[in-house]
Amino acid sequence: MAAKTAGVDQEMDSGEKRLNELGYKQELRREMTLFKTLAISFSTMTLFTGITPLYGSSLLYAGPATLVWGWVVVSFFTWFVGIAMAEICSSFPTTGSLYFWAAHLAGPRWGPFASWCCAWLETIGLIAGIGTQAYAGSQTLQSIILLCTGTNKDGGYFAPKWLFLCMYIGLTLIWAVLNTFALEVIAFIDIISIWWQVVGGLVIVIMLPLVAMTTQSASYVFTHFEMSPESTGISSKPYAVILSFLVSQYSLYGYDAAAHLTEETKGADKNGPISILCSIGIISVFGWAYILALTFSIQDFSYLYDTSNETAGAFVPAQILYDAFHGRYHNSTGAIVLLFVIWGSFFFGGLSITTSAARVVYALSRDKGIPFSSVWRQIHPKHKVPSNAVWLCAAICIVLGLPILKVNVVFTAITSICTIGWVGGYAVPIFARMVMPEKNFKPGPFYLGKASRPICLTAFLWICYTCSVFLLPTFYPISWDTFNYAPVALGVGLGLIMLWWLLDARKWFKGPVRNIDNETGKV
Repeated sequence: MAAKTAGVDQEMDSGEKRLNELGYKQELRREMTLFKTLAISFSTMTLFTGITPLYGSSLLYAGPATLVWGWVVVSFFTWFVGIAMAEICSSFPTTGSLYFWAAHLAGPRWGPFASWCCAWLETIGLIAGIGTQAYAGSQTLQSIILLCTGTNKDGGYFAPKWLFLCMYIGLTLIWAVLNTFALEVIAFIDIISIWWQVVGGLVIVIMLPLVAMTTQSASYVFTHFEMSPESTGISSKPYAVILSFLVSQYSLYGYDAAAHLTEETKGADKNGPISILCSIGIISVFGWAYILALTFSIQDFSYLYDTSNETAGAFVPAQILYDAFHGRYHNSTGAIVLLFVIWGSFFFGGLSITTSAARVVYALSRDKGIPFSSVWRQIHPKHKVPSNAVWLCAAICIVLGLPILKVNVVFTAITSICTIGWVGGYAVPIFARMVMPEKNFKPGPFYLGKASRPICLTAFLWICYTCSVFLLPTFYPISWDTFNYAPVALGVGLGLIMLWWLLDARKWFKGPVRNIDNETGKV
């Protein structure tokens, strides 16, 4: 009998064995290889969706050098967050990832509160993430329509705010419909998305500087500092530099996708951490290459923001693409094709984030952590998906976008809510790991040893800084149409969630439930 048991243990996947030790049985098919996990994680981070919509504003704050080197600085500190998360992932290879990590690391006393905070922050971040993709996708589509109908100078059609809002709502509804009725299609689209990101990214990064008639000098790209106080209202150099880093801080997260897949990944206690770190490495290099390709290809800095230019000064990357292709081929076909590649990236990203957001809402409602949980945890009888959770996410996303009609910095506000929620969720398990007694931590194959606490401290402080700067006003003077409403939205939302915890939820919310204990009585 002992020999037979030993044989079973030898055959059991190392990730599954650790999962059983944590109190969870293997329910998902463990078939994903390191490559597929890495590919999906890279696809979730996406090359275009972070950089493209914020590139123009970040360039305007302090010029090219700060934007280019800002990516390097943010990448450096992102490694600390990734390494801290990789160690935790190696020890806790569970699909619930952040939510489960927080509960286990914080211990029986603080675990329910830690998992409550983590789950809600992740939920807020993911739902706002749908909005960021819908807004940026609409912005790209606005530029495609404008260039297809003759450019801003030749009578092209520039979608007004009401139509922009309709496009935003339309994309959100399409993603919700696909997530409700076409899960098989989404699985196929995920595969297309991976190659779309890789091939499309390589094409743009290589082709754009080659097509541009002239390119900026290396000294301009790497050393030129230029502020635009007349446009931004910001005259403080340190403040301008801080805001120019936002594009990098918004783009460099999402690598927790690898952790969500650990129960489906072979050798997850080893391959999960590798996927997290490789995702950061690949996106750091690809992202910098994309920023450099755009910046080297600038023809006239001031013309990019001119409201009378071909793209109405509304979308800087679109103008850079137009200048490059029209300058060489005297038409905008190439720019339209590459903009469509970028738009596809937003479409795939929004679809993927909608899937993730609905699953997090479903998981939280299953533990009665959301008002009217009995409604949101219902599964569609035919399609076997959490359809009510999908439509709740879509509805909240649409509400977040309604200020498009009146406020000019809607995208900044939505990205702020998204980043603070998503990255803030990382902070909870990292902080719990940092303060827990080392004797209580059972390390996996990826173990930092004595380096763990300083790495976790650096990661935690960096996350706190990132969340803080996304609450800052991005344009001055502050008025109704330039107001960053993220602090108000987050303050009200998180305030109500914490009030609910204090008055009621702390009495019954216990966090994730071990299913081996429940069903077999064994750990």
